[in-house]
Amino acid sequence: MKAGNLAPLLQGFFTERLLQQQGASAHTVASYRDTFRLLLAFASERLHKAPSGITMEELSPAFLGEFLRHLEVDRGNGARTRNGRLSALRAFFRFVTMAEPSLALQCQQVLAVPAKRYDRHAVAFLDEQEAAALLAAPDRRTWMGRRDRILLLVAIQTGLRNTEITSLRWQDVGFGVGAHVKCLGKGRKTRCTPLRPDVAETLQQWFAEQRGVPASPVFPSSRGGPLSADALQRLVIRHVSTASEPCPTLAKKHVTPHTLRHTAAMDLLRRGVDLSVIALWLGHESSETTQIYLHADMGIKEKALAHATLDGLVPGRYKPSDPLLAFLEGL
Repeated sequence: MKAGNLAPLLQGFFTERLLQQQGASAHTVASYRDTFRLLLAFASERLHKAPSGITMEELSPAFLGEFLRHLEVDRGNGARTRNGRLSALRAFFRFVTMAEPSLALQCQQVLAVPAKRYDRHAVAFLDEQEAAALLAAPDRRTWMGRRDRILLLVAIQTGLRNTEITSLRWQDVGFGVGAHVKCLGKGRKTRCTPLRPDVAETLQQWFAEQRGVPASPVFPSSRGGPLSADALQRLVIRHVSTASEPCPTLAKKHVTPHTLRHTAAMDLLRRGVDLSVIALWLGHESSETTQIYLHADMGIKEKALAHATLDGLVPGRYKPSDPLLAFLEGL
């Protein structure tokens, strides 16, 4: 194997490092795979080469910087998505450092490429009227319209992540008492999410219409395989555009598949479900992650403000009783 050949190093990264050594989850492998699909397509167009002919030397820090700018400018990706792609590139170049020491300097330069900082905006979610308009948008007279409506319904009720939705199989859905969907989420954690009776009934009707096997995707593409991430994105954008006519507020929001996950969390929060339960529902590692929804709901803040001076007394201000404490407080 020549040190400059990209193909064997990339194959070794996925088979040896990710699968054999790290035992990476299918979600991680799919995310890294998509990163390199985009990179190879970009490099092939710029370098006028087949992907298998690209060399490591051509993937210089400057060239990878152009690729990251391409993601933001041409594909319209945000800084968080850009940083996620950069994480995949860093993982690969760390592997190359050990697999091909002669490329260590180039790898160090790539690993020094910084993540991009970004503003953290309030969580975007749909209110009840907007969610209802979105669910009414698909044309249920067609097979694709019925599939899309059920997918949107499950996403809004369960709060599953994008990859968790698209990778759902028939065998992952349980009906009867305690109806639920089971998925393998981040950190290789399996969790079960309850289904409302109306959602479970709709899913049963969908299953009755299909003729699948336990391993069949719940929401197949027109070719029968699972939906891709891009297909899910286009699906949501298409129906948001349709729903914006009866519900104009939707047109003012940037709605993505992940927005539906936020919508599920906000619905639980408004119904009084404890944050720790919502964290379990969404598969968060820590309930601190779930606190972003407290900041997003102005209604909760307004209720807290209304109770802040319920007795009519003006809240006092802390005054240190000791000169040394006063000095520390003034720093």
